Amino acid sequence: MLKIRNLEAGYGKLRVLKRISMHVDPGEIVTIIGANGAGKTTLLHTITGLVKINSGEILFRNNDLNRLKPEKIVASGCSLVPEGRQVFSTMTVEENLILGGYILTKKEKGGLKHEIGKVYELFPVLKERARQLAGTLSGGEQQMLAMGRALMAKPSLIMMDEPSTGLAPLIVKSIFKVVLQLREEGNTVLLVEQNAKAALGIADRGYVLETGKIILQGVAEDLLQNRDVQRAYLGREMD
Repeated sequence: MLKIRNLEAGYGKLRVLKRISMHVDPGEIVTIIGANGAGKTTLLHTITGLVKINSGEILFRNNDLNRLKPEKIVASGCSLVPEGRQVFSTMTVEENLILGGYILTKKEKGGLKHEIGKVYELFPVLKERARQLAGTLSGGEQQMLAMGRALMAKPSLIMMDEPSTGLAPLIVKSIFKVVLQLREEGNTVLLVEQNAKAALGIADRGYVLETGKIILQGVAEDLLQNRDVQRAYLGREMD
């Protein structure tokens, strides 16, 4: 579904991503783990067209994303749940969801209520808060809203940037349970996370990003057992 080859990107003269190559197959949960400043968010922003590609290519369903504007990338089936939620705080929960469906065609917008209903099934608390301003929600509820808003565009690939940040462990567990449910419903998920243990615990495969380079990749369970990963990202070493 997503194939990245020799990708280089950054900000001005600052090169952040250095010859990144990776792929995501349909129906997978793939996680990218790494420390702050490793380039994880830059990678997602490059895929979504927010950061310009310097060299290399990004193929989504065999279509080159290099020259597409961000809204066209969303329309092609690739949605991002941004870091820090970034909900529209002065709008209600339902208005945030409606805005998430802005990319839908006129015909699809006829089914907007149906799509909102699907989000409410996934996150019942959002239905209870439908008329509430998004800025008054708890951190966990805002994360659910950010995920629901991204789903309104009916993506086949949903990318999530640090969904566990600032959330209590119980809420994180709930969020990751929904990620598994999304995969069961046919979505493909690319998950960027600092919580390596939680991310690798639900992922099929993983990549370790360090200073803009992929230094390790493999089956998630193998990465969990890797001595270097355990020492650097899980806070423990193998006996």
